[in-house]
Amino acid sequence: MHIENHSITSLFEQLGIGDSDINRFINRFAPIPSAVELHEAHCWNQSQAAFLKQAKEEDADWAEVVDQLNVMLRQA
Repeated sequence: MHIENHSITSLFEQLGIGDSDINRFINRFAPIPSAVELHEAHCWNQSQAAFLKQAKEEDADWAEVVDQLNVMLRQA
């Protein structure tokens, strides 16, 4: 089985957010409260939230970079 290593840039592209907007996005929406699951945060549209949830539930090859995004969005 081939597992791809994705970058935060490729995750933002997958989510439909331009890679040049990563820092602006993080600065705008961080910190997400610890009681809120990443995919439940108000900053996602329905398809983005579904993708993030599925990546974690299925421990997909995106899971590691989704975890990285989660950490980034939890920091103030």
